[in-house]
Amino acid sequence: MNISIGADHGGYKIKQILTEWLQSEGLSYNDFGTFSDDSVDYPKIAHSVSKSIENHEANFGISICGSGQGMAITANKHKAIRAALCWETAIAALARQHNDANILVLSGRFLDSEQAIEITRTFLNTLFEGGRHQKRIEQIVST
Repeated sequence: MNISIGADHGGYKIKQILTEWLQSEGLSYNDFGTFSDDSVDYPKIAHSVSKSIENHEANFGISICGSGQGMAITANKHKAIRAALCWETAIAALARQHNDANILVLSGRFLDSEQAIEITRTFLNTLFEGGRHQKRIEQIVST
């Protein structure tokens, strides 16, 4: 499994925690920045993570900004992307099971490191259920 990860300044701290956790789990990842807490524009990073999924360079993405909203809105402009803003593990599980989400979006300002790791673990380890949900996914991408 290969993961693309990116954050703006509001998500930098959580991104650093998650990249350390990904390494400890033996998971490979592409880091699209930012590499400090200096202010940056989140859309550039969200587009980079999204394009890596579209280009099959990664299986999943993780995008983090202050609230998570900006990253989610930007990522979901891409046709092949289903980005889900998740604030607890149950939401992350449902995003994968029912929506086949391929980008996990997190809030850097409203989650602590333990929450971010558990939400990410849940997202990465939950399978899409298919079945009746597949029909709905097809309806999303057909518009």
